[in-house]
Amino acid sequence: MNSAKKGSRKRNTRGSIFGLGSLVCFSLGVLSCCLSSLVQAQDQPQAQQPPAVQAPETGTPAPEQPADQQLAGRISGTVVDGTGAVVVGARVRLSHADQSVNADQSLNQEVQSGGDGQFSFANVVPGPFQIRITAAGFVTQTSSGILHSGEAYIAPRNVLVPAVHAEVQVGGSQAEIAEAQIKEQEKQRVLGFVPNFYVSYIPDAVPLNAKQKFELAWRTTVDPVNFALTGAEAGIEQADGRLRGYGQGAQGYGKRFGASYADSVTGTLIGSAILPSLLKQDPRYFYKGTGSKRSRIWYAISNAVICKGDNQQWQPNYSGLLGDLASGGLSNLYYPKTDRGVALTFENTAIRIGSTAIVNLVQEFIVRKLTPHAPDPDPAQP
Repeated sequence: MNSAKKGSRKRNTRGSIFGLGSLVCFSLGVLSCCLSSLVQAQDQPQAQQPPAVQAPETGTPAPEQPADQQLAGRISGTVVDGTGAVVVGARVRLSHADQSVNADQSLNQEVQSGGDGQFSFANVVPGPFQIRITAAGFVTQTSSGILHSGEAYIAPRNVLVPAVHAEVQVGGSQAEIAEAQIKEQEKQRVLGFVPNFYVSYIPDAVPLNAKQKFELAWRTTVDPVNFALTGAEAGIEQADGRLRGYGQGAQGYGKRFGASYADSVTGTLIGSAILPSLLKQDPRYFYKGTGSKRSRIWYAISNAVICKGDNQQWQPNYSGLLGDLASGGLSNLYYPKTDRGVALTFENTAIRIGSTAIVNLVQEFIVRKLTPHAPDPDPAQP
């Protein structure tokens, strides 16, 4: 019994030992496998995980990728005129076609064309643009284009067209027009040589300023033909025996010539320059040329005592009437005693008025036909 129990105890002990060893071995094997797998997992690279996508039910949009940044560009060009010559100092303004982005300074620049007519804009934001060019004496020009990212844009040659100025200063314009009309009047010569400067074939001619009235009077008095006509008048007076106090011969003729020329100069200067400048009246005869013969006759005769004012209104011819009186009064200083006096002065003034009426009739119906350079008149206002 004891021996059996001992044998049985030994077998149980041996089995326990072998069972424990098996358990230990099994545990070591499992541990070894786990360590091996862990080492292999550490040696392998970690796999990239895909980006997280926001769930659609959250309502938050996924972030967008940023667009490519556009590069600023450059715009340049040349300003020339119609002949191809460069225009220096032209103002060139650059603006963006889209007015909503005009706050950007790079889209609103202004420069001037240089000595070679060229202009340039740097650091310009890409997109549609407009160029506006202004220069004195030229019509403003506008062009447009599209600038791409990083582009150096060269604009086509900007050819400026000369401007036609329709508006000028009123005073300067009147003076220039009146001067041109005077130049035409100075070409008017009866039979091609007798001066006929104080007749206007333009019914609405521009009024003369004071300087032009004096220039026209001086031009008339120093005309060579005027000296010849004065000499002829002095010869007629001597032949008729007028102004007997001057005597005969060369001395008498010289006195008559001097008196006649003095009458012409004083009458022209006082009646056609000094008084018209002070009284704002026009000393010229305005050719009518239209209407019935009766109306033209009345017009010519009445112009001996009426005239146009610088305001283009008809008024009494104070300049002519007072000019004749003044000239007659001055003639008492050099006329012979027998041809002086107040009564004679008024008598000569009346004769001059009548002579003016006759000259006007000749102007209205005859002189124009004998004047080669007389312009065609426009129809006169009644």
